[in-house]
Amino acid sequence: MKALIRTDNLCKYYGKNSEIKALDRLNLEVYEGETFGLLGPNGAGKTTTVRILNGIIKPTSGTALVNGFDILKEEIEVKKATGLLAESPGLYEKLSAYEFLEFMGALYDVPRDILPKRIEDLLKLFGLYGRRDYLLEGYSRGMKQKLLIAAALIHDPPILFFDEPTSTLDPRAALMVKDLMKGLADKAGKTIFICSHILPIVEEVCDRIGIINKGKLIAVGTIDEIIARARTETLEEAFITLTGGMKEKELLAWREQKSASA
Repeated sequence: MKALIRTDNLCKYYGKNSEIKALDRLNLEVYEGETFGLLGPNGAGKTTTVRILNGIIKPTSGTALVNGFDILKEEIEVKKATGLLAESPGLYEKLSAYEFLEFMGALYDVPRDILPKRIEDLLKLFGLYGRRDYLLEGYSRGMKQKLLIAAALIHDPPILFFDEPTSTLDPRAALMVKDLMKGLADKAGKTIFICSHILPIVEEVCDRIGIINKGKLIAVGTIDEIIARARTETLEEAFITLTGGMKEKELLAWREQKSASA
C-alpha cells in the first residue's frame, strides 16, 4: 500500500527551554484510500499534528511527506494536496454559501472556467443548493459544517483532515457529518485523517487508528489490534488503559455520542 502521509520523528516543542512537548518524535504512516483516526485526550497533540501536516505551523524538528511532498520544502504543494476542516473554523457570515465557496476556490487557484460548476456540484451534493444565496449568518450549525466540508473539497484534494468534526454539533448534525465522511471515503476514494476523542465516531468510520498521549504515539493498528494489545474487551477500555485514565467530562461526551448514534 502507498503511504500518502509519512512522518519522520516529528516534534513540536514550546517554552523557553522547549519544556512543553506538544509532539514528541511522531512516526506514522497513513495509506492511500484509508480512513485513519488519531485518538487522544484533550491536549494530547492531535491538533498540533494536523496543523503541521497542513503546513500551518512548522515542526521544531523532524519532517513529513504528504502526498509525496516535503512539508518543509514544498509547503504550497502540500496545501494543494490537503483539505482541512479545523476544530474551530472561521466563516465569513456576511457572505452567501455561493460567495464563500467562490472565495475559497480563488484562494486555492481553482481555474475560473471550472469553479462555477464545482461550486454548483458541491452545493447540490451537500443539500445546500436551494439556499446558495442565503447569508451564512442564517445557517444552522449543521449547515455550516456541511459548507465547511464543501470548502475543504473545493480544490479536489486527495487527502482530507477532520479535526474534531462533531465536537460542537447536536446528535442529528453529528450523524450527518459521520455519514458524509463515510461517503467521501467509500464513493470519492479520499484518504481521510480524523482527529477526535469522541470514540463512537472513530469506531464507525476508521480503518485504522492511532492513540496519542502527551505528544507520543503509544499505539497504532486496527481497532481489534488495539483492543488485543491492551487486553481489554472494548476500545473505550483500551483507550483508558493505554492513556492512564480519562476525565469524566470526556467519558460523558463519549456516552452522549453513543446514545445519539444508537
